[in-house]
Amino acid sequence: MKRKVWRLTLVLFLMGSMLGFQVSADSPNYYHTSGNRIVDSKGNAAIFKGINWFGFETSNFTPHGLWTRSMDGLLDQMKGKGYNLLRIPYTNEMFLPGKMPNSIDYWKNPDLQGLKPIEILDKLIEKAGARGMKVILDRHRPTSAEQSELWYTPTVSETTWVEDWKMLAKRYLGNDTVIGADLHNEPHGNACWGCGDLARDWRLAAERAGNAILSVNSNWLIIVEGVSSNIQGQTGNYWWGGNLKGVQNDPVRLTVTNRIVYSPHDYGPGVASQPWFSDPAFPNNLPGIWDAYWGYIHKNNIAPILVGEFGGRSVDMTSAEGKWQNKLVDYIRLQKLYWTYWCVNPNSGDTGGLLLDDWVTWNQPKQVMLDRLME
Repeated sequence: MKRKVWRLTLVLFLMGSMLGFQVSADSPNYYHTSGNRIVDSKGNAAIFKGINWFGFETSNFTPHGLWTRSMDGLLDQMKGKGYNLLRIPYTNEMFLPGKMPNSIDYWKNPDLQGLKPIEILDKLIEKAGARGMKVILDRHRPTSAEQSELWYTPTVSETTWVEDWKMLAKRYLGNDTVIGADLHNEPHGNACWGCGDLARDWRLAAERAGNAILSVNSNWLIIVEGVSSNIQGQTGNYWWGGNLKGVQNDPVRLTVTNRIVYSPHDYGPGVASQPWFSDPAFPNNLPGIWDAYWGYIHKNNIAPILVGEFGGRSVDMTSAEGKWQNKLVDYIRLQKLYWTYWCVNPNSGDTGGLLLDDWVTWNQPKQVMLDRLME
């Protein structure tokens, strides 16, 4: 019997190799942290080349582009370009009874016909895993209408936020394709860090949610973004979710060790004006700014940094947007940081995507720039 099992494993491995999929006889393979690195269950350093694919967080309740492409075709294209990590935004609204996906071409996606949004998420995770890709889930919006400053709103309570995370942690327990939870996208405005106000202190809320998730699924990485301002003992206003100065004195405390990953978002002048873009020292002033707001976490070996979102339309070396984006790519490469690029979707208004508007053609200039991170 053992010989038959061994033969079957060998056949599956060979078939997977021929098809370009990864089949492991040593699953599950979860990740944890060691200093500023993410390592797998055997202690090997993780090599992630990440990309965002949005849509579940919108009123479509499904990844965008399925109105013209198959999910398999899109995943094959991403995998073929070298990407092995998907950050998938979602909204809590998609879990409500009666919510159904829309804008899907079922001729091209017949296996999605009749599925609820969460069942389409199951399919995406299944198909990503078959291609050797890993997944981070990102609670992007409480409802599909808009992002929120805080992790709760008048219609989506903190309890709902936490319970939905626990539901997902249980749903994918034992499925090592899903490796982490990005707790809430881009806290900003009234959100504070270290102020002690339970209604506003994002650091304390991240601890509550992170520990609740780990009580159900202790294998997940807990990914915590920053705020924009209101950091105890610190000054400065930064991008939504990008200000992690508070970690220095008030790190997130989890009941399971070696699970915390900090995840700033950083954008260029194509998204909004910032004073550092008009500094005479631009773009050479940027590494110092990144060091101050979030890069120090990596440099001081406190925890890993995953730049969860960055992107823009221009990648040239003459426009301000292009200079910023190339400088950040070089910074990520030099520091050996983790990253998930925003995004594959061409319909991201501020940034565009790695696909052009036809949802088929790859943006080669962007890819050439990102190739510096994919060596």
